Amino acid sequence: MAAFFDRHNPADRPSWRKAGRNEGFRIVGRRGHKWDVRWSRPVPPGVKSYRVTMDRAGRWHVAFAAIPKPLTAPGNGQIVGVDRGVAVSAALSTGELLRVPHPGTHEHKRVLRLQRRLARAKRGSNRRRRVRLTLARLKARQADRRKDWAEKISTDLARRFDLIRVEDLDVKSMTRSARGTPQEPGRNVRQKAGLNRSIRASGWGGLVRRMYDKAPGRVEKIRPAFTSQRCSVCGHVAAESRKSQALFACVACNFTLNADVNAARNIAAGHAVTARGGDGVTRPRNREPQLLLPPV
Repeated sequence: MAAFFDRHNPADRPSWRKAGRNEGFRIVGRRGHKWDVRWSRPVPPGVKSYRVTMDRAGRWHVAFAAIPKPLTAPGNGQIVGVDRGVAVSAALSTGELLRVPHPGTHEHKRVLRLQRRLARAKRGSNRRRRVRLTLARLKARQADRRKDWAEKISTDLARRFDLIRVEDLDVKSMTRSARGTPQEPGRNVRQKAGLNRSIRASGWGGLVRRMYDKAPGRVEKIRPAFTSQRCSVCGHVAAESRKSQALFACVACNFTLNADVNAARNIAAGHAVTARGGDGVTRPRNREPQLLLPPV
């Protein structure tokens, strides 16, 4: 019963079946079946249960009930910070800038054209069914690119670093609609909707989830407070240091670096400050942002 009311439960609450969604069946305790499919990876030995599903794009999948083993830590003691963004999907503290492969202009125009065609089609007609399936295949192709990118990046980080630190972001709340209610309508709804689409297209949640799966116990979440305004060299916190989306120039020590890489270095060091300059525990809360000098 507790899992039913838990809003963070990935299984979510049970709902009514809808045609074209979550189509499939499960087989338990059966072995020796021959499959005429394209295998994406070897089947682990000893598995008996599997589930056959069909996605919205009309593709059938076979998933076996087996938990893969986590990747072995390299043992080099290295720590990496990952700063997630929209312009740069993931910036590493090593200076690497990683971007999710986005659809091209031609593919984007085709999606818009199919969406308009779908809106004009009559519900329940064969034409609407064909257009919906074509659009679903295009969307599935884009989702496959994001998943492939998240799989490759998470595997690379889990093999290269002993400890991975990321921002503790509530992506679900960040992508919530700003529409509001008829009594209290929201503001800048279209701009917020565009930002939500960009965040989802960057694959923030999928990347961190796969890192947790492949490197359990080696992924830490850091409070994101002022990590983009803190200098990774002298520790000075100032909003004026963030000159633009891509440029960070400290007003205290004149240190210059890519803004996302600077934030990733703060995340790697575990640095998160309050609006008054400290961590809120070891320093007074009633102080203005101070210049934090590294220990000698």
